[in-house]
This record gives sequence, structure tokens and C-alpha cells, in this order.
Amino acid sequence: MPISRRSLLKSFGVASGAALLADFPLDVLATARPILEEAYPFSPYQPKKTITAITLGAGSRGNVYGGYALQFPNALDIVGVAEPNPVRNERYSKKHQIDNKNRFNTWEDVFKVPKFADAVIITTPDRLHYGPCMAALKAGYDVLLEKPISPSQKECEDILALSKKTGRIVAVCHVLRYAPYFVKLRKVIQSGAIGELVSIQHLEPIGHVHMSHSYVRGNWHNRHETTPIILAKSCHDLDILRWMVDKPCTKVVAMGGIKWFKKENAPAGSTARCSDGCAVEGSCPYSALKIYHRNRSWTHVFDLPEDREKQGEAILEYLKTTNYGRCVYRMENNQEDHYICNLEFEGGVTANFSMEAFTSYEGRRTRVMGSMGDIVGDMNTFTVTDFRTGKSEEFDHSKIEDVENYKNSGHGGGDWLLVNDWIAAISERNPALLTSTIDASIESHIMGFKAEKSRTSGKVERL
Repeated sequence: MPISRRSLLKSFGVASGAALLADFPLDVLATARPILEEAYPFSPYQPKKTITAITLGAGSRGNVYGGYALQFPNALDIVGVAEPNPVRNERYSKKHQIDNKNRFNTWEDVFKVPKFADAVIITTPDRLHYGPCMAALKAGYDVLLEKPISPSQKECEDILALSKKTGRIVAVCHVLRYAPYFVKLRKVIQSGAIGELVSIQHLEPIGHVHMSHSYVRGNWHNRHETTPIILAKSCHDLDILRWMVDKPCTKVVAMGGIKWFKKENAPAGSTARCSDGCAVEGSCPYSALKIYHRNRSWTHVFDLPEDREKQGEAILEYLKTTNYGRCVYRMENNQEDHYICNLEFEGGVTANFSMEAFTSYEGRRTRVMGSMGDIVGDMNTFTVTDFRTGKSEEFDHSKIEDVENYKNSGHGGGDWLLVNDWIAAISERNPALLTSTIDASIESHIMGFKAEKSRTSGKVERL
């Protein structure tokens, strides 16, 4: 029977096992088994005492991480919420049975009362990460911090310094580090199965509708009020590249701009809003009426009534009164719709990262080139080819049948696996149980800051 990598590492220890595997034929490492095999069955960490948390921001991400508590209430209990939107505050409080005295309008209100939980989950807008994180650390809370840490390098460094001073645990939500697909991909690279790592090509296809929704009409359309798109959308990708290479980044060169979503590209006959009698609405791929009203996609940003019959009317009202109903060519957007970032790492390994708005598909695509083999993957499967044997083996994310805990959590299963490790780290007071500590996450953020500096200056930036 083939020897599994896990068995070898257990027998020989991580260091000696990894060295030994470099000389093993590929079919020992990859026997066409599903990627999630090593991760299953999903076993939630059970702390000696249930970890209690306060959620700051009851939007989409707050509900994702809060969902873990609903599924595993003995591990995590949400006991407080701060959310200025009354509908979201009410729904979140009801869902988690939060006492009225622990419901707050703003994050500042939480820290006006004595500490009443173990941790806080910060899922506020990007530019509202720094304030609550610093307040939480000063008050003695551990933190789960949505990415990006902050749009300011100085604020990132402040958070790092205070976490060290207070000894509190800060986990940054670089959830792709926890997705079984990327965990397995990194293991294969680090095992030596493709020889010495030489280069990586990594593509983030945002998807044309996703781009129009989030970065043209949506909350992140203005880089100055939120975060530059290289951090808002792609700090995940910079972080994954740094994690897979496992060496410091030394140089960055970046280019990008707004090619399409601007006024001069507005079609003849188009109007300020899609509902204003636009002559091309029926054929426009970015029609708000088609996306939100007819297809009913991306409506999670609207606080809709429970009654489905009334939802249509509510959506139309949103399209008449918010940016989501405006023409994508007539917005005040300033986020790049294409962005290329070339990176060099210590030892000469190079990586090319491309963030693209205009795709019909989503899901990262990655090609890894090594001296003795290569890997081609799409976040569902990846294929490893060994130059020495000519054999190719596939790892498949989709062949696991009982994956509800992963499917429910998003990001290929990474969301809840992150929360699981965060709970363990808090319970055992051991940040080493996390792979996305504040220490690790700072570096990939600095890569993003340097990329922005390079893009605007046209120069190579050194880290």
C-alpha cells in the first residue's frame, strides 16, 4: 500500500520526513486522493471553557464567523454585538440570543463598559479596524481581525506592537491559509515533489459582476474612503504567495489602472440609473435590474423583508436610492480593474500575480514551476506532474461528499477552520496554533503597500 505523507512525517519527524520525501517518487505523495482527506472528519476544537466573543459589525463577515458559534455552541458563544444598522443588530441579536444590555450601536460603546467576554470579532469596514482593535487590546480582549489589518502601514505596526505589549492573541482573517486546497498545495511544494521551487504564476479572477458590485458600485468603490484594491481584495493572494514560497519578499514591481469603468465608455442611450429607461439595459452585463432584481444575486447587501413577495419591491427601492442602482460608467469609482504585481523572494524565486476584473469565472488559478515538476490548480483541483517519471497526479477538492462544514463556511473551508484554530489558540494561550498571526500577516500587507508605491511611482520597490 502507498505510504502517506502524514504517516512518514509522524514516523520520522517533520524535518527528517520532509528531507526524505524529496527523493520519493510522486505517486507516494499523491495517490489521486481528495485534497480534504487529511482534514476529515472535521473535528471542532473543544475548549475546557466555552470562548465568549463580541462581534463588532453584523454584516456579511460577522455572520460568517458568528455562524461557527451557531454550529458549535460549546466552543464559541457570541454574547455581544455592536452594529449601527438597526435591522442587522436586531437579526444578529435574535440569532445569537444576545442580552439587550450587550447590544450596542457603535464599537466605541462596547469599550465604555467593563470587559464581559474573552474576545472580539472585528468585522467593521476596512477603515474602522484600527480603532476597535487597539481598544480591544487595551481592554484585555483577544481579537479575530478581518483583513486588511488597516489601510495604513503605521497603524498595522501599531497593532503589532500593542499585541506584543499586552500579550493578547490577534488572528488576521487570511482565511486562504486554512483552506484545505491551499494547505495541501503548500505541503506538496514544501515536500520537494516538484524539486526546487523556481516560480509561481497566480491569477485572481474577480469576475466582471463581482467587480461591478463591490468595487464600482459597492462599499469599496472609493480607495480613499476604504482601502486600495490590492489590499481590500488581494492581500489574501499576496499572503498566500508569501506563505507558499516560505521566504521573505525582497522586490516588488506593480502596474494597473482603470481601463473600462469610466464615463467615456458609457454606451449611447445609457442613463444615470439602470431604472431610468436606459436604452441598453437589456443587453448590458452590468444592468442593476438584471443582477439584483431579475436574477436576485448579490442581494446580501440589502436588508430585505422576510416575506419574499415584498422583497422585489424593496430591491427596486434600493436601486432607486443607492449606488447599487447607478450606471457603472457614471460612478465615482477609483479602484483599478486590472492589476499586475511581480515579486521576487529571497533566493531568487519569482512570482507573478494578476488581479483581473473582466472574467466570466471566479476562483484563484495557480501555476507552480519547480526544477523537477510543475503544478496547475484552480481551487477545486490541482495536478502535479513529475518531470522525472512523467506521471501526473490529481488532488480533487470536489470529491468529498460530506463537506457541509466546509461548504457552509466559505473560502474553500478556510473561514471556519480559521475560527477553529483561533479558539484553540485562545484556550491554550498559544498563538503558534495559528498560521495567520499578526506577525505573519504584517509582511504580506507591507508587500501590498510597496506594490501601491511601485504602481504610482513606476519604480522597483525593495522590502
